[in-house]
Amino acid sequence: MSDFSVRELPLFPLPDVVLFPQQLLPLHIFESRYRMLLQTVLETDKRFGIVRINPENGEMAEIGCCAEVLQHQTTEDGRSYIVSLGQQRFRLLNITRETPYRTAMVSWLEDEPVADTDQLNSLRDKVSEALNDVVQLTSKLQNREVELPDDLPDLPRELSFWISAHLDQAASEQQSLLELTDTHERLSQQFEMLDHTRRQLAARTVLMDLK
Repeated sequence: MSDFSVRELPLFPLPDVVLFPQQLLPLHIFESRYRMLLQTVLETDKRFGIVRINPENGEMAEIGCCAEVLQHQTTEDGRSYIVSLGQQRFRLLNITRETPYRTAMVSWLEDEPVADTDQLNSLRDKVSEALNDVVQLTSKLQNREVELPDDLPDLPRELSFWISAHLDQAASEQQSLLELTDTHERLSQQFEMLDHTRRQLAARTVLMDLK
């Protein structure tokens, strides 16, 4: 489902970096073109686009995530350290400028409306349970405290974005999850992955207990 409002957005393409809505992304900005981008962004609405670049072929993804600058600190030599927060996802429509930094016209991207809320909530609960089991089993195997944050999202869509950002996955797999517009499908894929991990970890803990 696309929101048909279109806007121009400065782009910050990054190799193998995928930003998700409501997730934090710290950045170290030192290239002159991105210093200029940051200056422009801070003078306007503090928003710019994070887009993954495939390091194998140099291609830029068509779907990215808007980031908003929350904090910024500039050193004497002009480098900046910023903390940004993921906002809406977007689809690249066309590149409008290449220099001094890239800008593009984008349209916002949202998940499809949910047809069956009860079914989605049930899936969210299964995913949450599998996630908890994985964390507890990891704690036992590593003999150290591993905990989920207290403010783990409760809403299915937001939980799916949190898991997408925090599970140990290749950037290409993260990009696929970012591009999905079906919350149920995103959570379904995550349940399969978490359930598979849970079974592997459970088998390892059994072996550990037998030693």
